[in-house]
Formats: sequence, C-alpha cells, structure tokens
Amino acid sequence: MPTFNILPKAKFGAWVAWLAERYRVFGPKPINGQYAFKVIKSADEIDFSYTQTLLSPKKCIIPQRELLYSYETSGMRVEASIDPVPTVILGVHTCDQHAIRLFDRIFSHGFTEQHYQSQRENTIIVGLECLRSCGEQSFCRSMGTTSPATDVFDLHMVDLGDEYCIEIGTARGRQLVSEFRGMFVASDSDFERRNDVLCHKWANFPYRLDCDVTDLPDLVEASIDSPHWQDLGDVCLACGMCTQVCPSCYCFNIEDKVDLRLRHGSRYRSWDSCQINEFALVAGGHNFREKRAARQRHRFMRKAKYQYDANDMVGCVGCGRCATACLVHITPIKTFNELWRRKLAAEHPGTKEGAEHEDVA
Repeated sequence: MPTFNILPKAKFGAWVAWLAERYRVFGPKPINGQYAFKVIKSADEIDFSYTQTLLSPKKCIIPQRELLYSYETSGMRVEASIDPVPTVILGVHTCDQHAIRLFDRIFSHGFTEQHYQSQRENTIIVGLECLRSCGEQSFCRSMGTTSPATDVFDLHMVDLGDEYCIEIGTARGRQLVSEFRGMFVASDSDFERRNDVLCHKWANFPYRLDCDVTDLPDLVEASIDSPHWQDLGDVCLACGMCTQVCPSCYCFNIEDKVDLRLRHGSRYRSWDSCQINEFALVAGGHNFREKRAARQRHRFMRKAKYQYDANDMVGCVGCGRCATACLVHITPIKTFNELWRRKLAAEHPGTKEGAEHEDVA
C-alpha cells in the first residue's frame, strides 16, 4: 500500500525553501500572462493553479541545447559531458508524467541514452493532480492520462483546500518527506477527503475524441492514404511549433562547433522538428518527406501508431499544447475525429449511419 502524508499549506513555503537549499528546483511560474517551468527559490514564485505551461517539464530533463562531448580533431581526446544536476520538478501534471513515462521507456531500450538516464536518475518528480481540464484543446481523459503515472512520480500531491495530501511513490520520495519536519501521516479521514476530491474531478474532464484511444493505431494505419493529410498539408506553415511544445517529441539535430585553429571541437544536441523542410533532407539532396502533407501524416502516425508499436504507449498524452500553438488550427482532436468520421462513412456507404457521418464536418 502506498503511504500518504499531509502537508499543511502553511508549511509549503518552508518545504520549498528546504528543497531549494538541496536541489535545483523547477516549478510552474507565471510569466507574461502564461506559465513556464523555471528555476525557483521560493514558493512565492510558484502558481499551482496554473492550467498549462508553454513548454512541458521535458526541458528540465532534456535541455533544448545540450553539450554531448568535446574533442580534439587529432583524435587524441574525446571527453563526454555528463554532469547531472540534482533536481526536483514541482507540480508536474498527470499528462506530462505520462510523457516522461514514454521517455523512460524509449531511452532505456537497446543502447541507453546516457545523458537522459543520468539526469533522469538525478531528477525527483513531484506530481500535482489536475482537478480541471487545462482548456478546450485538452483531451487527456480521452487519452487515459488524467490519472498520475505511478511508475514516474516520486511524490504526488492532491489539493485538499488548506492542505496537500501527498502520495509517496518511491524511496527517494519517502526520504524527502521524512527529512522535512512539517508533514504528518494522513489519517483515514484525510484519505477519505482525498478520494472525495478525486471522485468529483471527473465531471470537469469531458471526452473529446469520438473514438477510444485503443482505436487510434488501427485508425491511422487504415487512413494512411486518406486525402485528409493533403487537407492538413495545404494549410500547414511548416513552422514546427507543434513539435516544439509537445511533451513527448524528442527529435534532435547534431551540431559541431570547432575553434578557428581547427584543433578543438564540441558536439551539441538541440531540439529539432520533423515538420520543417530540412529535417528529412539527406545527402545527395534527396528529401523523403518534402511535402507538408507527408510530414503531417508522419507526425500523426508516429503519435498514434509507431510509438505504440515500439513502446506499447501512444505518443500523444492529450495535453493540447500543439493545438494551442498552431497558427492555422491543426489540432489532434479535429484530426482524429475527422479520420474516424471518414472511416465510419467508408464502412457504411449508402446507409443511414454512413450518411449521418458524412453530414458531420
């Protein structure tokens, strides 16, 4: 059985200060009318009522630009740059926990990704239960990510009003609780209050997909030749914003910087996007996804099928960040629902049921 503790909100500031003395602490911070995970020193900088951050806490584990190693061009020296910083990420929503869960699977297969693994092992995840939907583009309930990822969080917080009920998920989470003198073990009545809050939250999370999440892999596979991809390609700006804000995208570019004397160099990794023109450009000038329609199809195939085939998880967590960022309003909700509508219409041609689906646009 997991252990639950109570943290009075009057003690929350002291706990954050205690953490900041021992770790690099990230938390959701209000910035220019929006929210971002930033390094914080005080609880006064945190707003746990945030709906959604511009970028997910992915950036706290996978930096947007990262030094991989330095070297001498003579080949006499190659030195990896693996220097993890002990980190606590406060207030991670459940959908973002599931994105980290996907990364944990991806980067532990085969040749493990040492930079990710090193920082991940030195990062403590403190989750925060979502009690309302982040917005009209969020569809986490449809994707099954409205509840926490129990194999990801070290601690998980539920707001009870004047207190937080904290679930302990790991040994290092237990250590954070036991070493801070300000929490106490939850009573049966505290546990009942927690369950009551969780039971009442579901009315705030509507289903927004017309199909079940388990239908998505087969749906996109059956739709591989759908003309809808061209519809998306015709309006897509190929700006790459959808992938930049996505909590589960991890495409990257590699760049070498060499000094003017051509003796010493450094290799960097930075976030990239499969939606920009140069991403699939290879030697000889061949671009195997030159058309924007092909890139959009690849994006949704990767989210709904390829990741599921490889990692037994769909690659979309339903946060809706991509839909919010898209200037031409390409959204997963509209895309999946349109593909589903066309699939049903094709399966029931000339029938009343098929006509009903054809009329929906």
